[in-house]
Amino acid sequence: MSAQVSETQDIQVAKKPAEELFSKRRRKLISDPLNDDNPITVQVLGICSALAVTSQMYPTTVMAMAVLVVVVMSNLTISAMRNIIPNRIRIIVQLAIVASLVILVDQVLKAYAFDVSRELSVFIGLIITNCIIMGRLEAFAMGNKPYDSILDGLGSGFGYAWIILAVAFFRELFGAGAIYGFEVFSAIGLNFPNNGLMVTPVGAFMVLGLIIWVQRSKTGYVEK
Repeated sequence: MSAQVSETQDIQVAKKPAEELFSKRRRKLISDPLNDDNPITVQVLGICSALAVTSQMYPTTVMAMAVLVVVVMSNLTISAMRNIIPNRIRIIVQLAIVASLVILVDQVLKAYAFDVSRELSVFIGLIITNCIIMGRLEAFAMGNKPYDSILDGLGSGFGYAWIILAVAFFRELFGAGAIYGFEVFSAIGLNFPNNGLMVTPVGAFMVLGLIIWVQRSKTGYVEK
């Protein structure tokens, strides 16, 4: 009897306390992709859509929300299924889940925001090939629990979103003199000439390059 009591006490001593819902490690899952480990400016992923859909703020906002939904839901789904997915077909399963989510997002946009869906065109469908999403599934969701995977998806999604929104802000402001269609310069009485270069992919490339330069200068990040 005394031996059983001693064994029970040992088990209780060995049991680790549950991790806090927003512990330091979990907060870093969200905060690191915003700056120090940003998927666009540090990992250089998702560049194509950052250059292609950022000529105006509104479609860029919709694109950011679409990627956020897909990366969070795919991370959650793959994490929940990680112990039953055969290793040799895991990429096929990941692609099937991401494709299903992208089709769902595309159908919702066509039903409730048809104009912006038509404006974004094939780029909604190309979320399937977004390296950020596949990278998080393979590097994180396959080896971590669902809750942590949701936080990781939120961090990566928001990290992607704020960069493309920053690019779109400068492109629409200096390319069309507006923000979300509102004529900013006209409203404050300035006759600012629109810069046609900013509405082209070249303008997006220049703005994105400046953001990467400023961020890396601030954080001290250097490619190894």
